[in-house]
Amino acid sequence: MRGRRKSDDVRALDGVDLAAEPGEYLVLLGPSGCGKTTLLRTIAGLEQPTEGEVLIGGHVVNGLPPRIRQVAMVFQSYALYPHKTVMDNITFPLKAEKTPRATRERKAKWAAGLLEIEPLLGRKPRQLSGGERQRVALARALVRDPAVFLLDEPLSNLDAKMRSTARDELKRFQEQVGTTTIYVTHDQAEAMGLGDRIAILEKGRVRQIGTPVEVYDDPADTFVATFIGAPPMNLVQRADRLIGFRPEHLLPAENVPYDARVTMPMRIERMEYLSGDRHIYGTVTGIGETTRVIARLPANVTTPLAPGETHEFAVVAGRLRFFDAEAGERTSAVRIGG
Repeated sequence: MRGRRKSDDVRALDGVDLAAEPGEYLVLLGPSGCGKTTLLRTIAGLEQPTEGEVLIGGHVVNGLPPRIRQVAMVFQSYALYPHKTVMDNITFPLKAEKTPRATRERKAKWAAGLLEIEPLLGRKPRQLSGGERQRVALARALVRDPAVFLLDEPLSNLDAKMRSTARDELKRFQEQVGTTTIYVTHDQAEAMGLGDRIAILEKGRVRQIGTPVEVYDDPADTFVATFIGAPPMNLVQRADRLIGFRPEHLLPAENVPYDARVTMPMRIERMEYLSGDRHIYGTVTGIGETTRVIARLPANVTTPLAPGETHEFAVVAGRLRFFDAEAGERTSAVRIGG
């Protein structure tokens, strides 16, 4: 699938070339304004690319209206009709297609049963919680038997606790129905938890596409390295290269095998205790320019540490990643003594 859209000579999408596999949960991840919603709307037919092709099921759908593309889109707002019951909201697209009433009701009850909202069929949207409204929107999409589900940040209106529960439900729902799903989010926790693969976008371009493990462990460039991960990857400049390592791989040296490590003194500035981990903030020297970094120590690393002191830290050499300092792209390794 390729598409590009221009607006006032600004490319909302620029040379996007990616494909979702049948039955895959593909997540489009990136910061606000990166083009992920535009890409989703282009697949749906709500936007038209200035060049390139959109294919669904192997067929080019450029120029076809949304209702013919066999896609079902769930919006951030859920877009439920407030004056209609849950049953009427779910069956609305089938009614618009002049599907017989008995078929509409059978499909609605099947979808409601799958999403466990059958007791809500007689209610109005104002009587539902945010999570229940989300399920109604999914049921309305499901009854259309789409080839592709398109989900545009459907969890953003939920509180943190409900988002976690809804994320698990969305994953189980997609596994049950087996429909190809393309999901837009700016939340990396959602992306890492839901996606079979993740396409990371920035300024209209796909910077990397891969499994959650691939984009986390082997970022294609410094944008991906610092966008994925909380805290993000540490980057230390050495000549024309940047040396990257994840905070959880930076440990007190006594916890790292001696024969496979790169050491660096760390001047500790402050510490935080978060969910059982210790986050150590400080500056390191010895492998490149003096740089502020973060180390994330799990609860089983009990080395005594205190702000103001300097302690020897280390990273397993195989955990280091190298990038071109100017272009930000992955490059060959640099030999580091230590």
